[in-house]
Amino acid sequence: MKSRGERHIGLLNGFAAYGMWGLVPLFWPLLKPAGAAEILAHRMVWSLVFVAVALLVVRRWAWAGELLRQPRKLALITVAAAVITVNWGVYIWAVNSGHVVEASLGYFINPLVTIAMGVLLLKERLRRVQWAAVGIGAAAVLVLTVGYGQPPWISLTLAFSFATYGLVKKKVNLGGVESLAAETAIQFLPALGYLLWLGSRDDLSFASGGPGHAALLASTGIVTALPLVCFGAAAIRVPLSTLGLLQYLAPVFQFLLGIFYFHEAMPPERWAGFALVWLALTLLTWDALRTARTLRREIRTPSTTMTTGTVSAARKAESLASGPESPASPGARP
Repeated sequence: MKSRGERHIGLLNGFAAYGMWGLVPLFWPLLKPAGAAEILAHRMVWSLVFVAVALLVVRRWAWAGELLRQPRKLALITVAAAVITVNWGVYIWAVNSGHVVEASLGYFINPLVTIAMGVLLLKERLRRVQWAAVGIGAAAVLVLTVGYGQPPWISLTLAFSFATYGLVKKKVNLGGVESLAAETAIQFLPALGYLLWLGSRDDLSFASGGPGHAALLASTGIVTALPLVCFGAAAIRVPLSTLGLLQYLAPVFQFLLGIFYFHEAMPPERWAGFALVWLALTLLTWDALRTARTLRREIRTPSTTMTTGTVSAARKAESLASGPESPASPGARP
């Protein structure tokens, strides 16, 4: 059992992690006049630098040797790096192009996409409430498609890319910081090559924007890795059920920033679509918590012995309480 002080520290770190992920739309516009592609390349390069220094300080390199001896895991890491590159690139472009609200929708519907992918790809079975939530989510996308005059491509790209990333990460089973190091190591050379190419054409804002601009671009590594450090501190101190609820802070903050800070339009059809998504997420969260409480109650009954099945049920209860997208190892968030 964790002490009350430990849980308090964990909760603060959880708020810090998801708060930083939620407030990151305020950061990307500061990097203009750099374009989305240049910002993305800098994020890859400087993230690797920052994480490599951190791992050197704590001397956590044993995992790297083991990973190099596992071609299948290396292949999965490469897929994860490719998918998160798409996710990061679309997100940065969306924020700097005035689509913060639509980007936030992507992370609201991500749990629903994760569940749908579990059914289609992993042949998972859903409870009735989960089916209802997925159906409501599909209806929300339809409403937004009618409202926009086209599907909400930004939201769908972010949701599907991050859901795919999460699926691959479950197979790799690396810690958040280690996974980020491996993924950015794969991204590093293409990203550095792109920056050198921009420099050869005198299109690199890092060199022409002054020392303040260069420092901001270099700080993309800290912006990427620091929330992961806070998340790691939270994950070992608070229950997954708590982190599962905290994960909604990030898209909520992004949504509020889109409306009140960036003053993006919210016509009635957009409100209707978001309302349906929030209803679906409410159903999912209620169902997960209810199911987890039932399992824990069964585990605590006097007739229950501590068998392997009971231990498994306890773990399942904790996992269910964390919600549809398990936050145990989020890897590289927006």
